Amino acid sequence: MTKVSIDLNGRTVTADVEDRTLLVAFIREVAGLTGTHVGCDTSQCGACVVLVDGLAVKSCTLLAAQADGASVITIEGLAKGDELHPVQAAFRAHHGLQCGFCTPGMIMTAVDMIAHHSGPLDEATIREGLEGNICRCTGYHNIVKAIAAASAEMAGVAHAAE
Repeated sequence: MTKVSIDLNGRTVTADVEDRTLLVAFIREVAGLTGTHVGCDTSQCGACVVLVDGLAVKSCTLLAAQADGASVITIEGLAKGDELHPVQAAFRAHHGLQCGFCTPGMIMTAVDMIAHHSGPLDEATIREGLEGNICRCTGYHNIVKAIAAASAEMAGVAHAAE
């Protein structure tokens, strides 16, 4: 067993876990935050994306022990009370979801993408940035539209509705 302590959405969560415990299992089973989804168990779908020290990471590829001492933000940590994060609000406004299973990972990937690019994102950049996230319900059009709108809003640029 390994003692792991993670700053999870602004609160410290400490637990003794098996050495093989994945970060996604720590988040879901130890911390009880089920917004981070387990989709494929092979690091292909992106449903488990979280931010670790500000970078998008597939939490099924990282051991909880590797995140010891890190700051981890999950989908539950984006909103400030009743106020949605701009990316969450854009997904809602632009219908950037279908069944919702992939949505947390898409949103977390989008937050990272926007944070690491200056100015509004274009469609090609968004589509390339989403390559590690799979949605089985849609053709990505509204997801891309939502991310473009959020990136424009967060950059302080007016975004024309499509």
